[in-house]
Amino acid sequence: MDKFKNTHRIPSSRLQSWDYGAPGLYFISICTKNREQYFGKIENCEMFLNELGLIVNKEWIKTPLIRRDMNLELGEFITMPNHFHAIIMIGENKYNSQLPRGGVICGNAVGRDAMHGVSTTTTTDAVPTTNQKIPNKFGPQSKNLASIVRGFKSSVTTQSKKINIEFGWQARFHDHIIRSHDELFRISSYIINNPDNWKEDKFFN
Repeated sequence: MDKFKNTHRIPSSRLQSWDYGAPGLYFISICTKNREQYFGKIENCEMFLNELGLIVNKEWIKTPLIRRDMNLELGEFITMPNHFHAIIMIGENKYNSQLPRGGVICGNAVGRDAMHGVSTTTTTDAVPTTNQKIPNKFGPQSKNLASIVRGFKSSVTTQSKKINIEFGWQARFHDHIIRSHDELFRISSYIINNPDNWKEDKFFN
């Protein structure tokens, strides 16, 4: 077990060879503490957001406006009773301009064109190879995926306190680097259809 300041901690689930400030498309999932259903309910395969659920949507939509310097763009997202799914694109910006141009993995172009369903044949390589390495910058820092999620979670928690709702997030979040247009389509469809599949969802309780 890894230790920090002689205290046990859970090893990171992030891809250690990838810089999470790099341009690209990312799929994130964030759960509530103990998977409590804080955000509303599903009836007849439709999600009905309560007051806190509406706040979650509002705070996520504000993300690109708050972080204009990161050149962010939102893809599909959904607030479910006890979790939140979203696709977000980090574009090229002054913080990642020293990295290889990308958002491209395994030779598949994934970027703004793919986000909007435009076919592209760009094949810039943004994956570490024997001759090219992207420094691992995962950890407490700003201008990366973790800082986006951290800020979003904090905003929702702050707003929940203003309406006197006892609320908490799970400490960690799940991420996935989207590697192709087909994968983007599959994950987008999964997000859109999440309410239909709620009872089979791994987060259902």
